[in-house]
Amino acid sequence: MKQTLAMHTRDGVRLDADVYYPDAAGDYPVLLMRQPYGRAIASTVVYAHPSWYAAQGYIVVIQDVRGRGSSEGEFDLFAHEINDGDDAVNWAAALPHSTGQVGMYGFSYQGMTQLFAAAAQPPALKTICPSMVAYDLYADWGYEGAAFCYQLNLGWAIQLAAETARRQGNADAYQTLYGAACHLPITDSVQVQSGLLRHLAPDSHYHAWVEHSTPDAYWQQRSPKTHLSQVDLPMLHIGGWFDTHLRGTLALYKAMADRSAYPQHLWIGPWAHLPWGRRVGSLDYGPAANSPIDRLQIRWFDHFLKGKDTGLLEEPPICLFEMGSNRWRHFAHFPTNLPQPYRLQTTGLAALDEQQGTLLAPEASPSSELPDILVHDPWRPVPSLGGHAAYPAGPFERSSLDSRSDVVTYTSAPLTADLHLAGEIGLELYCTADAPSFDLCAVLSEVKPDGRVYNFSQGYQRIAEPAAPHRLTLQPTCICLPQGSCLRLSLSAACAPAYAVNPGTGAAPNDSRLIDARVITLTFSSTAAQPSQVMLPQIDP
Repeated sequence: MKQTLAMHTRDGVRLDADVYYPDAAGDYPVLLMRQPYGRAIASTVVYAHPSWYAAQGYIVVIQDVRGRGSSEGEFDLFAHEINDGDDAVNWAAALPHSTGQVGMYGFSYQGMTQLFAAAAQPPALKTICPSMVAYDLYADWGYEGAAFCYQLNLGWAIQLAAETARRQGNADAYQTLYGAACHLPITDSVQVQSGLLRHLAPDSHYHAWVEHSTPDAYWQQRSPKTHLSQVDLPMLHIGGWFDTHLRGTLALYKAMADRSAYPQHLWIGPWAHLPWGRRVGSLDYGPAANSPIDRLQIRWFDHFLKGKDTGLLEEPPICLFEMGSNRWRHFAHFPTNLPQPYRLQTTGLAALDEQQGTLLAPEASPSSELPDILVHDPWRPVPSLGGHAAYPAGPFERSSLDSRSDVVTYTSAPLTADLHLAGEIGLELYCTADAPSFDLCAVLSEVKPDGRVYNFSQGYQRIAEPAAPHRLTLQPTCICLPQGSCLRLSLSAACAPAYAVNPGTGAAPNDSRLIDARVITLTFSSTAAQPSQVMLPQIDP
């Protein structure tokens, strides 16, 4: 049974919700989701429909946040979610036939609303299941490595602006924004201000995100990290290896696991932000990759909201999907094995021939200390392809990209045994450039015996300091590279339009101009005294 009900916040704003009840009489715990996309969607792009959750014995509340859907008020990104979330939890707990026990679920913005509601510490909120969230809004969402996440940020801002136009009944603006969402208006790879949004959505958060290019008070006030220090709840953390917010999911999990008195479980699938299925990018990870999250969340909620022994707490708290072997692997802790250094070696021609750069296994000895020189031309920047920060995300065949002269590649010898990696990946790179600022993009890929190349991890960093080595953090992973395949590291100075192109002037994104963008020459070196190397988290099979 579905009802549409309304509540009022402490400042008198009406928030509307669809409430789904089980068919059988009785009192039930409440599952609450708060979202900005119109409550009818109910995040069914990744979760089962709310009626399925209701059939499992829960009252399910899907609420439009302030200024979205049919709820009253003005939408201001994340600004009202602590108080409104607190009010919503208390209201949901008092619904007819509620046991007064509330849990929350949802991903992305709906994951963030859980964290903000938890920050208010309403007594009725017993557990949450945050999926694909930003713990630090600046570092986990707006920017990566101090580089503006251009494509995804612009696309999301246009989507939210279209919802505002819909609420206003502005059909022309909605049609224009819909067209822009289908074909993002990225005609300037350097200057990320949006004339379209200035005209049609002058109050969009996008303008502030561009203007605040450093982690200042604007970001801190809107970051869950700022508000969660006193919060302790059992949490089920959910992420994806190709999700743009994975670093936020892991940062939240680690922070909670370090100090929580309650269980903290973590599941990471081989998924992009959406959907959560077996096919990601160009690869099929098999039937085991289809999402188990709906049934998992019911087990979680049954334990913490109904007091059932579902056996969940007897299982290891970490469950990671290992790509390649296409299986779920369980761990007592997030893998932190001592990373193994794979050194870069070259003939000096690795930008021109993918056979000239070598990625040396830890036991191998380098025989050359020649540098590689790469020339980045802002007129034709290296395009983004898959990974976690572009759309579409995921693994794609990238051999044509690796053959470009502005991409330097280092490839290992064929593996003599399966190589299992799980955890965080780091890169120490000795690199100089003839510009005050430059960008570094690093991509790790599997090179299959037939020559096809599929990315599985990527990192990006805007460099403003001349000192080396420069350290990049790549997307964490869990993968089995089979015997006979090779491992490849690809380096470039751009990944457009996933990230705004660095003009090389040192100017902030808001002040950068395409006409000022410079050709930048980068020199990569690796010597015995100063080795450039990628640190790989090897684990046992």
